[in-house]
Amino acid sequence: MAAEPLRRSVLRSGAFRFAVLFAAVFAIGSLLVLIAVQRQIEGYAVAATDASLRNEMKILRSEYEALGLDGLTEAISRHSHTGKDPQFRFRLVDGSGRVIAGDLPADATLVGPGILKVREVNMAVRGEAIETFKTLGAALPGTFHLVVGTDMFDVRTVVERLRIFTLACGIGITLFALAGGYFVGSLFIRRLNGVNSSVNRIMAGALGERIPTIGLGPEFDELSGNLNLMLDRIQGLMEGLRQVSTDIAHDLRTPLTRLRQNLEGLRGTDTLTGYDAGIEAALEQTDEILAIFRALLRIGTLEGGAGRSRFTRLDLSEMIERVGGAYEPVAEDSEHRLDVELEPGLMVTGDGELLAQMFTNLIENALVHTPPGTCIVLHARRSGEGVIAEVRDDGPGIPAEERDRVFVRFYRLDTSRSTPGSGLGLSLVRAIASLHHVIPILEDNGPGLKIVLKFPPTPQPLPQSAAAIDAGDRT
Repeated sequence: MAAEPLRRSVLRSGAFRFAVLFAAVFAIGSLLVLIAVQRQIEGYAVAATDASLRNEMKILRSEYEALGLDGLTEAISRHSHTGKDPQFRFRLVDGSGRVIAGDLPADATLVGPGILKVREVNMAVRGEAIETFKTLGAALPGTFHLVVGTDMFDVRTVVERLRIFTLACGIGITLFALAGGYFVGSLFIRRLNGVNSSVNRIMAGALGERIPTIGLGPEFDELSGNLNLMLDRIQGLMEGLRQVSTDIAHDLRTPLTRLRQNLEGLRGTDTLTGYDAGIEAALEQTDEILAIFRALLRIGTLEGGAGRSRFTRLDLSEMIERVGGAYEPVAEDSEHRLDVELEPGLMVTGDGELLAQMFTNLIENALVHTPPGTCIVLHARRSGEGVIAEVRDDGPGIPAEERDRVFVRFYRLDTSRSTPGSGLGLSLVRAIASLHHVIPILEDNGPGLKIVLKFPPTPQPLPQSAAAIDAGDRT
């Protein structure tokens, strides 16, 4: 009972229909080839029969020309008794129609080729049968006519056997192709059933499920691999979405609670000055919350791949020098030192505003999380065909076990919780770097922290269409 649905599904499958079509084409082609072979063999047998008649007639004419009528009759008698079943039969008549030699019937064609039906005893059927003879008649000097005939039994036997063989081969080829199509269709359906089962489990919520390898060819395996990579990406996005939702609920609770407390405090305020101060504090906290949401939107947009449509070739050295020059006064005000060490003319492919935002975030992160007196260095150089940029400092650094976690949204080190910020700066750095196919690597600077950014040596392909990022969000 379990095999019945499979049989029906196989018979209705596209693989089986394709196999049937292929079997029909293959069978028709094979039949045409076999028919052509049959016709060639039949034509060859007929041509060989005609040639043997002409050759026999030539021999007998030469006997007549050399030995006369007696020599011809002797040759006919000799050729008629060459065995139990002689190849040729003859009829020699004079001008009056009198039979001189041979036993062919009187209705044999006297001149030219002809077909003759002869009733003879057939031992195979134990009775009489009609035999077909092919004849060749010719006029001889002296008003004589000679007819040479040979039966077509062997030729007809070969032709019949060829027809039966052709028909049997056509049927066999068709059945074999259909059986092969059913087998291939069954195998294909079983593999697809496994894929569909996995897809159903994925749709039911088992995001860890992966599509099994189909195994019918490298192109199908490549398709399964690409679908699994897509599922990995979807699972990562879903987990990231859940994590972001949890982080937002956790990290926005504090500013929203403070905002609510401030607004509640305004109820008992009697003075205009206190009321204005409360409103100002509430606005600052609201701006902080809005900044967090803008940063999250930018990170989500960048991780979705939007922004590559704005990629151009740009001078990374000039851009880093411009950013460094803008932050030198800020570093001096916070009692830091900012040095810029660049090789000139470092060209990369990317969005200049986003890359400037990335280096801005790295510099601000170093300024905020290092003590006064720290030296921050912006460094960029060529490496092979690519470019390596570094932002390093000689501050306290980040413990090795924490370095992979600092790029997570809202994550902050225990030592940094007393400093202002939302924990999204390095997350935005990673999103911009990923958009440019750059992987930020955190290393020990001994002392301090070194963030290494390795730009790819060749431009990455740009999509035909991608949403641009709102320039107002790049702050």
